[in-house]
Amino acid sequence: MKKKSANPTRSYLFIDLILLILSFYIVLDWFPLSTRIPFEKYSIPAIFYAIVWIICSYLFGRYRSLKKQKYFISTLRLLDVCLVVLLIFKALIYFYFENYSSNVLITIVIGTFLLNYLFLSLFFAYRYAVDYNEVFFDPVQERADAKVKVSNELDNESYIQLCKIIRNHTSSSTLGFFQDNFNLKGGNTMVYISTDSENLQMTPNYQYSTIIQLERLNNLRGINRTLSIVNEKLPDNGVFVCCFETKSTYKKRILNKYPKRLNYIIYSFDYLFRRILPKIVLTRKLFFLLSSGKNRIFSKAEVLGRLYCLGYDVFREKKIDGLNYIFARRVKQPVSYQKKIYGPLIRLHRFGKDGKPFEVFKMRTMHPYSEYLQGYIYERNNLQDGGKFNKDFRITTLGRFMRKYWVDELPMFINLLKGEMKLVGVRPLSAQYFSLYSKELQELRGHYKPGLLPPFYADMPRTLPEIEASEMTYLKECKYKGVIITDIRYLFKILMNILVKKARSA
Repeated sequence: MKKKSANPTRSYLFIDLILLILSFYIVLDWFPLSTRIPFEKYSIPAIFYAIVWIICSYLFGRYRSLKKQKYFISTLRLLDVCLVVLLIFKALIYFYFENYSSNVLITIVIGTFLLNYLFLSLFFAYRYAVDYNEVFFDPVQERADAKVKVSNELDNESYIQLCKIIRNHTSSSTLGFFQDNFNLKGGNTMVYISTDSENLQMTPNYQYSTIIQLERLNNLRGINRTLSIVNEKLPDNGVFVCCFETKSTYKKRILNKYPKRLNYIIYSFDYLFRRILPKIVLTRKLFFLLSSGKNRIFSKAEVLGRLYCLGYDVFREKKIDGLNYIFARRVKQPVSYQKKIYGPLIRLHRFGKDGKPFEVFKMRTMHPYSEYLQGYIYERNNLQDGGKFNKDFRITTLGRFMRKYWVDELPMFINLLKGEMKLVGVRPLSAQYFSLYSKELQELRGHYKPGLLPPFYADMPRTLPEIEASEMTYLKECKYKGVIITDIRYLFKILMNILVKKARSA
C-alpha cells in the first residue's frame, strides 16, 4: 500500500491522542499486571509509544481530513499503523528492554485499534447515514417510441425448447404457472437465465413486453445494474418477473435440513457468512472472493424496495416451490443507479418550528431499501393502533426490540443539544404522516418545537384520530397555559406511564 504524508487535521489528531490515552489507562488500570506500579513503570514507554504512533499515522496519511477519506481505506491505514508500531516495539522489547511485557504491548495495540475503529465506524455511520425520507411513487413516464416491437410467434420447436429451459431451471409447476399467465409462444416474452448483465445489455430496447429472470436474485452480483438494464429494455408498462428465496424460507430450509441443536449452529454461521459479511465494508470483498456473490440472503423488503427504487410497480407475488416470484411493471425511470451504503444510522428530513427543515438522526431499524416501500405498505396494510403501519415487514427483528425500548431514538439527543428539538413535544413527522393531519393541527404544530417525548406517552391513544386529539390538547395547553408548565406536567405523566405502567413504543 502506498504511504502518503499529509498535513494533519488538528481535530483528528486531538481525538487520536485522547484515544491513545484512554487505551493506556484501560490496559494499565483494568488489566491484571505483574507490576504493582504500572503507571510509573510504563509512563516513559507510553510517551515514546505515542510519539511513534503519531509519526507513523502522519506518514501513512491517517490525519488527512476524514471527510476526504473512505471508510475502507481509513481502516486499512489504521491497521497498517498498528502493525508497524507493534513490530517496532516488539523488536525493542526483544533486543533492548526485556523487563517490559510483550503482552502489555499487544494489548495496548489491540485496544488502540479497537477504540479508533469504533470512532471511525461512528464517524462514517454519521457521514454515510442513508436518507430515509419518503419516496413517493410517480406516475408513468412516457418515453419516445417506448412501444413493444411486433414480433413473430415462435414455431413449435422453439416453443418446446423454451419450455424445456424453464422446466429444467425451475420446475414443472413453475412452467405450468408461466404457461397459464404469459403468452410464451407469442414471441414478446424473453426468458433470461445468465447472471451476467452485459449479455442483457445487448438486447434491443422494447423488443419484449415481458422479461422473465429465472436465476434467483440471491445469485446475482450487481442486482441494481441488472434491474436498471431491464428497465431500459422494457416498454412502458412492460412486465418484469424475478424470483428469490426469502430470509424466512432460507431459515426454515436450513433448520429442517440438519438435526436439532446442530441446525441452529450451522444456521448461525451460514447466516453470518451469507447475510452479515456482505454488509460489512471490511468483509464484503472477502465474501465475494469466496462465494462469487452467490446464495446471498435477502429480505422481502430489500428486494421489493430495490424494484421500487429502480422504477417498477409490484402488482403480484406468488410463491412456487419455495421461491418468491415477483411480478412488476416498468412505470418510470430509476430513482437512483447508485449503490447505497446502509449503515447503523439514518437521516430523516423533518420540519421543526415555523416549518424550518432539519435532519433527525435515528438508529436504522428497517431492512435496506425500505424507504421506497412507504406507499406500498400504506396502500396494502394501512395504519394500526398507535398510528404505525400495520404488519410492517420492513422492520428487522433487532429493529423491533430497539423501537420497543426507544434505543433507535438515542441519536435524537444530538437534535436536543443543537436546539432543534426539546425534551417534551409533538413528534417531528414525515411528509406523508403530516398530510394525514387536519389543517388546524398542521398549523398549530408549526408554532412549537418538536420533542423527544411526545404527548402520545401521556395519553396512550390508539387510533389516528385519537393521536390528533392528544396532540391538539397538548398544543392548546402550551398556547394558553404556557410551554414550560405544560411540558413539566406532561413529563411527569409520561414518566409515570413508562416507568410504572410499563408503556412501550407502538
